[in-house]
Amino acid sequence: MKNNIYIYILVMGVTVFLIRVLPLTLIRKPIRNVFIRNFLYYVPYVTLSVMTFPAIIDVTSNPYAGLVSLLAGIYAAYKEMGLFKVTLICCFTVLILEFIF
Repeated sequence: MKNNIYIYILVMGVTVFLIRVLPLTLIRKPIRNVFIRNFLYYVPYVTLSVMTFPAIIDVTSNPYAGLVSLLAGIYAAYKEMGLFKVTLICCFTVLILEFIF
């Protein structure tokens, strides 16, 4: 019974099902609490950030190139450049710094 893959798949399936079905069955009225609404609004962005930012630094051969690229992308986004321009700036920053380091 130890390391039975079917038990793992069943537990995972039930967990995913409950996560998706319970909010639909328990919360029938619109959420009026501003704090909870704001929290739920930003959850996808936080999740994506938590998965993306470590990969930016770890994917390059030199972590400093990834860090400088991240900072360049944050600065470009702060200057309200478009997504395509920010992406190009980040890619070229990594490319140039990989040649230097």
